Amino acid sequence: MSEPAGTLYIVATPIGNLEDITFRAVRILKEADLIAAEDTRHSRKLLTHFGISKPLTSYFDHNKILKGKYILDQLGEGRTVALITDAGTPCISDPGYQLVRDAVAAGFSVVAVPGASAAITALSASGLPTDAFAFEGFLPSRQAKRRERLASLKDERRVMIFYESPNRLHVALVDMRDILGEREVVVARELTKIYEEFIRGDVSAVIDQVGERRIKGEVVVLVAPGVEEKDAYLPLAEMLGSYLEGEGMSLKDAVKRAAVETGLPRSEVYAEALKLRERE
Repeated sequence: MSEPAGTLYIVATPIGNLEDITFRAVRILKEADLIAAEDTRHSRKLLTHFGISKPLTSYFDHNKILKGKYILDQLGEGRTVALITDAGTPCISDPGYQLVRDAVAAGFSVVAVPGASAAITALSASGLPTDAFAFEGFLPSRQAKRRERLASLKDERRVMIFYESPNRLHVALVDMRDILGEREVVVARELTKIYEEFIRGDVSAVIDQVGERRIKGEVVVLVAPGVEEKDAYLPLAEMLGSYLEGEGMSLKDAVKRAAVETGLPRSEVYAEALKLRERE
């Protein structure tokens, strides 16, 4: 009789604050026969904190073919494997999707154990519209390629979420202003950690705030949509009316959206919205 097929668990780990790990994640890691980690030295600290002592193997971009085969062999022998990354949810701008594809193709069960994600954490506290968004991962490190990529996103109508190196944050923001224009931007850094910080405002204002500071830690950059041509010439009152009545938005959300799309101060948009309410 053949060995029972194993299960591959995709386990999210904290992005900073260790209290953000889930009870289920701890249980799965304790029960796993093997843990595949992006950086075994980094992950061993996390596992030690929670009293987890299991065999570890590395799995990262430069060894994913060799280690992917090894992991599939372990699954084929009926073992349970947990895949983790340095922080957050595996396979999101991190190695792992090819392993998932190969495991599924081979008939193994793949189970996601949800938890922290820097992109969603930043979006939830950004103050930008959350009804639709596009996760764009890391921009190219070379300026020419980065500006080319941004140009291809100029007409994106959803909030865009990027990961960025702290060393490239300033130049990336300048490129965003040059290519995408003056938009509302939120920079989130050191999420869930002691020095967590959100920097909000028009991209020029955010560039000024970032300045020549030596930014540390992981960075998430959120960019609001630009103004649509068809809406750019709508009178403010008409725009607000379409949001409040046509789309059923709350006053707060309608003001926020109209301010982003017109570039007008939020106080001015709010005053106009109150006038509309008084006429009803």
